[in-house]
Formats: sequence, structure tokens, C-alpha cells
Amino acid sequence: MDIHRCRFVSYNPQAINSLAFSHPPSADLAGRGVPTLRLAIGRANGDIEIWNPMRGAWFQESVLRGGRDRSIEGLTWTLDPVEDGPDGSKLPGQLRLFSIGYSAAVTEWDIEQGRPLRHSSGNYGEIWCLAAQPRWQPTKRGKDGKFLPPAEGEYTGQHLAAGCADGSIVILSTADNDLKFLRLMRPSTKRARVLSVTFQNRHTIVAGYADSSIRLFDIRNGQQLRTISLGKGPAGGPKEMLVWSVKCLPDGTIVSGDSAGEIRFWDAKNYSLIQRIQSHLADVLDVAVSSNGETVISGGADQRTVVYRKQDGEKGDKKSRWAELMHRRYHSHDVKTFAVYETKDISIAVSGGPDATPVVLPLREFGKEHHRKLSNLPQIPQLTSSPASRLVMSFWDREISLWRVSRGPTSVHENLDGQRHRLVGKVMVQGEENITSAALSSDGKILIVATVSDVKMFSVRRRKGDEKGSLRIQKVDVPKVLSTDGARLVKISPDSRWLSVIRPNSDVYMARIQPISTTNEKLQVLPPLARLKRASRHVRHEKASHGTLGGYERAIRTVVFSEDSKIVATGDLSGCIDTWALSAATESKTNGHSKSNGAAGSDDDSSDDEDEEVVIEGESWSMTASESPIPRMKSGITLLSFRPQSTPSKALTNGASQIASNGEDRLMVLTSEHQLIEFEALSGKLSDWSRRNPKAYLPAEFRGVKDRAMGCLWDVTENRERLWLYGTSWLWMFDLSQDFPAPEEVEAEIKASGQLVQASKRKRDPLDEEEKDRKKSNTGAGDRIPRSQMDIHLGTKVRKIVGSDESQGEWISLDQERPRVPGEDDESYEYDEASAAGNEATLARLRRGDEAGAENGSVQKSKSAPVNGQGDTPNNQVVVVNGANQPPRRWWHTYKYRDILGIVPLNALDGEEAGDSLEVAVVERPLWDVELPGKYVKDYE
Repeated sequence: MDIHRCRFVSYNPQAINSLAFSHPPSADLAGRGVPTLRLAIGRANGDIEIWNPMRGAWFQESVLRGGRDRSIEGLTWTLDPVEDGPDGSKLPGQLRLFSIGYSAAVTEWDIEQGRPLRHSSGNYGEIWCLAAQPRWQPTKRGKDGKFLPPAEGEYTGQHLAAGCADGSIVILSTADNDLKFLRLMRPSTKRARVLSVTFQNRHTIVAGYADSSIRLFDIRNGQQLRTISLGKGPAGGPKEMLVWSVKCLPDGTIVSGDSAGEIRFWDAKNYSLIQRIQSHLADVLDVAVSSNGETVISGGADQRTVVYRKQDGEKGDKKSRWAELMHRRYHSHDVKTFAVYETKDISIAVSGGPDATPVVLPLREFGKEHHRKLSNLPQIPQLTSSPASRLVMSFWDREISLWRVSRGPTSVHENLDGQRHRLVGKVMVQGEENITSAALSSDGKILIVATVSDVKMFSVRRRKGDEKGSLRIQKVDVPKVLSTDGARLVKISPDSRWLSVIRPNSDVYMARIQPISTTNEKLQVLPPLARLKRASRHVRHEKASHGTLGGYERAIRTVVFSEDSKIVATGDLSGCIDTWALSAATESKTNGHSKSNGAAGSDDDSSDDEDEEVVIEGESWSMTASESPIPRMKSGITLLSFRPQSTPSKALTNGASQIASNGEDRLMVLTSEHQLIEFEALSGKLSDWSRRNPKAYLPAEFRGVKDRAMGCLWDVTENRERLWLYGTSWLWMFDLSQDFPAPEEVEAEIKASGQLVQASKRKRDPLDEEEKDRKKSNTGAGDRIPRSQMDIHLGTKVRKIVGSDESQGEWISLDQERPRVPGEDDESYEYDEASAAGNEATLARLRRGDEAGAENGSVQKSKSAPVNGQGDTPNNQVVVVNGANQPPRRWWHTYKYRDILGIVPLNALDGEEAGDSLEVAVVERPLWDVELPGKYVKDYE
């Protein structure tokens, strides 16, 4: 594979200003979270990223796009009260997301459609902070232990508290699925800015001000309860300190972080100062607390992340003291915000700041487990290419850039002078909204740009007489039925005849593009739109305590065309896949749809004609395998891609030919759990390759990759069928012409190479125990740190001696796995894959055993192939090791590339013959190339 390493794309990751989990931390909850758990990340350009922790896999599901001069400065989630359903059942409440950002408005987001749902603003100052009321919890009666119902007229939902620049605190009600003003509270003294706000309990608010004070209010009557003074600032600095963050422990103790770099603990009842710790060399910007109140974590402008633990006092001293456990610099810039989530099995804190990189830290096991950095780049590549014209297109915010990449040297002795890439076009989209999706046709002549409110089309042509190859980009008028309502995804078919538009509500529409036959003819889209009906699926019912995300999981994340543009497939976040095929319409359909063409583009869901197939230019799209659609996957769909033919067939001029039966409909699916499955799109059945290669047969290295896949490429010729997958830091190749080795085959290969020593022939090695401990499931961040490399040595084993004979002592590990309590798995977001994997492996062995002699020969031949994926470049068809010929390797991977923005294919120019190998452009955007704002610098640096 020929690779161009490109760093000319000037995409700048945006600073993280706010983080929020959809559920509060709860040490009483079993398992590793609930199915509806999500992390919202607010960035400086107004975008909100929705991440699914997925029990540690961390999958970026969607991005809610912002707009011009917008910034997310605060985020919070609320849960509506449980509603009564039919037959006495309880319906879960709706999870709702709210944000603030340099304005006097609080915005509620429709996460299903990816756009603002409503705003609430009033005659008060600019909002600086936002907090949600704690969830309502029933109380027990003393006599029988039963839970008391809520009082008459008591609201069991969650109000919002917003702190303003004029010193006031606004209470907003979320009742009745709305956002309304409820009460305004303001201190009687001078009006200082409210910098931070939190709830001590359901009725008491704690707010940190910019005048060295903390104030408490009762939201029921708006009365100010107490003012806590922090005193004067340090000598040589401002007199008044800024209370950047306030949080409350479960027992009501108030924790504050201020501009003097101090963490202070205040008594919950008399509000006196308990303890103060100077752990930062600059402002403390945020503070987070654990669910049990035993751990506090702080971040500051000095790039430090500091962890504090409560320690028991000395004998006779009943009060416990807080002590700094350790500090680290995980960020290259300020540590601005934290979010914490905990259950019995998971305990993490996520931090963010101007360096745009989310960092996942172990909270309960801090110092015993590694931290983990998530990618600061979008996980849905904002990058595409036109192989025929060697154009690379990228977009961010409201800007689109087009580059032309020239061919590199064809031999070692050839030297190419000058720049190999050139910016040949740029488009600035008018309007307020950021771009949600953009598509470039394979011939590089059509550009489609979409926002949440509009869809635009541009024609792209080379300027006559321009030696530099600059492009002439002209806007094309499109029908209103296409441009209105916007889109979350747009895709152009390989033959440039069809445009797939995925609306913000995930409705699928197809538009016909009129091809250009002469240079004077204008590009146009035919007015009728065909709405493609999605297969009906069983709705997942969540528990009342989990809440519901509504139709968010049915949001489409990816759309793809087949190579001949006759099949289109979509995949959503719930794991559902829908496919449609293009065919020539019969005469009865054509006559029956003479009136439905005009109504097809309307969004009137009450129209009876929308369920019928719409005929456009004698063709119609119909659902494939409508009676037996592709079954739902266990997790969300990350990638969809049709396997191309090794010998492409010639398309007919009218484009109405039937689908070829030589593998054109083979659809490769990759889920967010890195399950690789291939289906036959027309029949909805598993392909032969997928039947022989279940998930249990995938290489262990691939199943252990932590970063999720972002995209894929195909390298298919008469000699090979290779699938290239890539993530933000890795590149992986699978040769689909060969079967994966069975697990027992891999073990036999390792034994034959002398890498595995029988455990019975040697004594137990302490290093083996460390390796075993390291491979245990983590608490949501990185893997366990070997004890020999720990910075904190707290002692992880005790020696149990019975009697006076020390030789019979037994070492007992303090890090034993938590025993499972019968019945608790009902609340744990877990499932056992062992039985399913075993069944799949058994079926795969049977299928491989029933294959023909030629297939059996290929399996036997592959046993001598290396199983570790290391060695020469993947282009070598035959690997020579010690003079012996070996078959081509079945997979290969590398971590050579870092911070990958995207990988796109490039072919030869028109009129030239393409080489035998795949040519791609790897677009990298390392953090050291990103322009970051100024940061706090001290003499210690």
C-alpha cells in the first residue's frame, strides 16, 4: 500500500469547557453502569459530543453541532419523574440535556435530532454556571421500613439552578416537559458574579462568588441562609478571591476551590472551616467528589490533577483529616472541568481543558490503574476524497477545504520537486449552524453540504487556463423540498446519480441527480424525493430507574452505497441495519405513482402515499429482505461497507440493470464492540466468510484494541481481498481470502515456537501473578499497573498465620474480586459472552469441516502462517523466513501513526493506469501541531 502522510489539514480540536454524565455516581448500583449512561462533552465551538462509556470501550456516538460565536460553558442532565403506564407498570422518565454558553439563556437539546429544542431566557445577567437538583429519593418509615410516597404537590423531578453575572441565582422548572422560570434569588449585598453553584440537598443551594464568599440559599422561599467568607487573597495578589468551584460530599460537607490554589473543607451544619490544603500553584478551576465522600479530586491552571483521601485521625482524635494522595500532570494545559461516575464495579473521573483531550482517570483505584486518554479528533471522519480527481475534502465548523494531492516518486531514484499538495478550493457556508455532514462525488464534480437546517449543493470544475489547478465552485439551486429541514448525513452514490439524505430525525430520503452531458449544462436535482421506509423493530424497554433516551438509539450513524450504486444501507446506534435495492419500475407502479411523486418530498407523515414506492425516472427503491431483515446487532453500528468485486462489471447506460449475483451485495458490518460480520444484503443472511469466521476467531490483539474504529478501506484485486480498518492511533489489515486461525491453532503455533512453557514444570512466578492481576477487568479507565511499577505502595497482600508455625503462613490478596450477590445482576449492565462465543466457535468448526477439499487445503496451508502479525510490510505476498516460503499473512497491524483525522483512497489521474497497490492519504493531526491558547507559566517550568 502506498501511503501519503499528510499534515496539511489545519483542523483545530476545540477546548473542552464542560463535562456531564447522564446519571449521578452511585456506589450502591451493581455492575458497570446502566444502558442509558452517556457522557456529554461541551466544546468551545458550540459542539456537544455524546459518548457511550460501553463498560470501558468509550464509543463516540454522535455530535450535536453548534454554531457561530457559540460556546458550551456548562452542561447538566435531568431525569423526568416516572410515569404510570398501562396495567400498573412504570414508564421511565426522559433523560434531558441542558447547556449554557456566554448568554442569558439556558438551552435544552434534542439529542435525537441533534439540535436545540427550546431556550429559556429572562431579564437577568449572563449565566456563568449551571447545576441540576439532586434526584428525588423516597424515605423509609421507621416502623415497617416501607418507603413513603412524595408529599402532596411535591415535584419529584429536577429543577435547574443558574448562576448569573449580576449575582442572582435563577431557578428553572423542568416540569411538564418544559423549561420555565420559577424563582430569582439575589444576595442583599453587592452584586458579585456567581462562578459556581451546586446543591447541598434537594432544597439548599451552595454558590461560590467572585467576592471571596460562599452563600447558601433555600430554593423553596428564596431566603439566603448563610454567607461564608474566605478572607483576603494572598499577599501581592487581588484582595478578593474567586471561588471557581463548590461541591458537596454526601454528608453535606462543602468543598471549595479558589483562585489562591487552595482546597477548603467546610462543616455541613455550622459552616465553619474544617481544613485547607494548598496543593496548586495557580487557580483551582474545578473540584469533583466520589460517591462515598472518601475521595476528592481537583484540577487547576497549573496543569495539575490532585487526589485527596480522607484518613483516620490519631488515637483519641475522632475527626478524620484530608491528605493529598498524589498529583500528576495528565494535561498539557489547564484542567478546567471534571465529571465523575461510580458503581460497585466502575469508578472513573473524566477531566478536560483547553488541550481538547478527555482524560479518563481511575478514582477508587487511583495509583493502581493507568489513566486513559480519549481522542481529541472526531470519531466520525470529517474527511473524504475523490479518487478519480485526487481531491481530498475536509470540513469543520462552517468551512470546507479542497486539496489536490500529486503522485509521489514511483521509484527510489526519482525525486519530486515542489509541494505535493495544493489548496485548490475553499467554501465558507453562510448561516449560523455548523456543518453536520459533507460529501464529494467520486469524480470530484459535485459537493453536498448539510447543516441541521439546510442542504446545499455545489458544482466543482477546474478553471480554464489555470496551471495551478484551482477549482471553480458554484452554488447550485436545489428544490426546497430537499434543502429544508437539513440533514445529519449526506452521501453521493459512486455513479453520481443518487443522493442519500438522512434527516435530523433519521428519516431516509433519496434524491435523483441529473447528470451533466455537456459543459454548458447545469447540475440539478429532480424535485421528487423518495422516502425509504425503515424496518419496524422491537422497542427496548428500560427500567424506570435507568431513564430513557427516547428515539435517540434509532438515530442513523452511517450510510453507504454499493459499488454499482444499486444498494444502499444504513446503520443506527441501536445496532439495526436497513437495506434498500434499486430496480426498474413496472408499468403498474409507474401509473400508480403519477400522483405520489409530488407528495413524496413533503414531510407530511399523515400522507398514505409515503408508504408506497416512489418512481423517479423509471426507477424505484424497495426494501430488501423485508420479511427477514438483517437482525439487530448487540451494539451500535460503527462502520458499513460493501465488499467490492475483484473484476468490476460494466454498468448499463440506463442504470436499471439487476443486481449481479457475484458478491456485489456482501455488506461488511463493524459494531462498536469490534464485532466484524458480513451479510448478504439482498437476503439478510450471513455470508460464507462470516459463517466460518465468528467473533471468537478474530485475533486477540484486535479484540483488545481500546480505541474504536473510525473508517475502512478495501484493497481488492484478482490476487487479494484485503480490508483495512483504522482508528485514531492504529491501522489494521485483514486478508479476507483466508480464514482466521482457530484459538487452538494459535495456541499450538505459540507452543511450537517455544514461547509457552508448561506451568507444571516450574514453580509459581510472582511476575505471572502480576500479569494475571493486570489483565483483570479495570474500573473504567486503563489497565491495572503492575505492583512493581506503582508509585503508591499501600500493600496489596497480607500474610495469614495460624498458630506459631510461620512456614504455614498463607498470603491473601486484598484485591480480590467482589463476590457476586444473587439477584444483583438485574441492575448490572452486563452480559456473558462465553456461551455465545462457544456456540459460534463450534458452528464455525463444523462449517470449516464441511467445506470442499480446496477449502480444507487452504486452512491447512494457513497453519504455517505467522499468527502475531509482526514482520515485513503487508504488500509482500510471500514472506521468506529462514529461506522457507510461507503464505501471505492473514492480518497485520501497526501503531506507527498517531492522531489520525482520517484515511482516504487516491487513484491515478484520468487517462493514467493505476498501480497494483492501493494508494491512500493518511491525514494526521498531532497535538503538537494544534494552536493552543496561552497558559499559566511559573518558574518551576
